[in-house]
Amino acid sequence: MRLATAFLRLIRWPNLVFIALTQLLFYYCIVQPALSYSQRLYPEQFTQPLLYLLVLASVLIAAAGYIINDYFDINIDQVNKPAKMVVEKIITRRWAILWHLVISVVGILVSMYVAYKTSWLVGIANIACVLLLWFYSTSFKKTLLTGNIIIAALTAWTVMVLYVAINSRFWNTHLMDLVQLDAMKRIFKFACLYAGFAFIISLIREVVKDIEDMEGDSKYNCRTMPIVWGVPAAKVFAGVWMVVLVGGILLVQLYVLHSGWWWSAVYCIALLVLPMLWILKQFYLAQNAAGYHRISTYIKWIMLLGILSMLLVRLYLR
Repeated sequence: MRLATAFLRLIRWPNLVFIALTQLLFYYCIVQPALSYSQRLYPEQFTQPLLYLLVLASVLIAAAGYIINDYFDINIDQVNKPAKMVVEKIITRRWAILWHLVISVVGILVSMYVAYKTSWLVGIANIACVLLLWFYSTSFKKTLLTGNIIIAALTAWTVMVLYVAINSRFWNTHLMDLVQLDAMKRIFKFACLYAGFAFIISLIREVVKDIEDMEGDSKYNCRTMPIVWGVPAAKVFAGVWMVVLVGGILLVQLYVLHSGWWWSAVYCIALLVLPMLWILKQFYLAQNAAGYHRISTYIKWIMLLGILSMLLVRLYLR
C-alpha cells in the first residue's frame, strides 16, 4: 500500500485527473453539441473508444513526464521539498526510469493507434511531447523561460490534440457541407480559447513555482527567471500575464453577452476574474516559499474552475 501511494504521488495523480477531465469535458460539452446536427447526417468516425484511448495516451505521457522530472531532480528536491520526495526514498532510481520507459512506450503505442484512425499528426505530436518532457527534465528546465514555455505549450496541447484528432475526418474541405464547416469553425474557436487559457495560466504557475523553488535551483546552477532576473522582475512578468489573462476573459465575456450567455459571464467574472485579481494582490504580498506555494495552489484551483466552465458552455451550445 505504501508503494502504491508513493507511485500515485510520483505520477501526480491529481494533475492527471485534470488532464483527463479537460479532454472529456471538451469533447462532451463542446465537440458533441457542435457536431450533433452533422453527426445525424454523417456517421461519427471519432468514436468514444478512440476518445478514451486519446485521453489514456495523454495521461500516460504526462505521468511518464512527472517520473522523469523527479528522476533528474533528486538533488534539487532534497533542498526544496525533502518531505515529498519519492524517488530514492521509496522508489529506487532504477525502478523510476523503468516505469518512465514502460509508460512512455505504452503512451506512444496508444497514440499511434489513435493516429492511425484519425490523423498522423496526433502520433507525431505525442512523440514530440515525450521527447520534450525528457529534455525539459534534463536541461530545458534549468534555462531561462524555455522550460516554462514548454510546459505551458504542452498544457495547451491537451486541448488542441482533441481538435486535431476530430478534424481529421474533415481534412478534405471540398467534401464538407456548410453545417460541417460551421461546426468545425466553432470547435476551433473554443479549442483556441481554452488552449490559450491553459497556456497562460500554466506559464504563470510555472514562474510562481520557480520563485518558490529558488533555494534548490540556485544551489544546482539553474538559470530560472527569478535567479537570472531577480524576484521583483519575475513577479512583474507573472503579474503582467495575470492581467492579460483577466483582460482576455473579460473580452470574451463581452462577446458572449451579445449571445445571451448571461450565466457564463456571471460564472467567469465571479469565479475566475475576481479570484485572479485577489491572487494577484496576494502574489505581490508573498515573501517566502510557503507564500508562493499557496499562490501556486490558488492558481491550480483557477485552472480547475476554468475547465469546469465548459459545463456552462454545454448549456448554450447548440
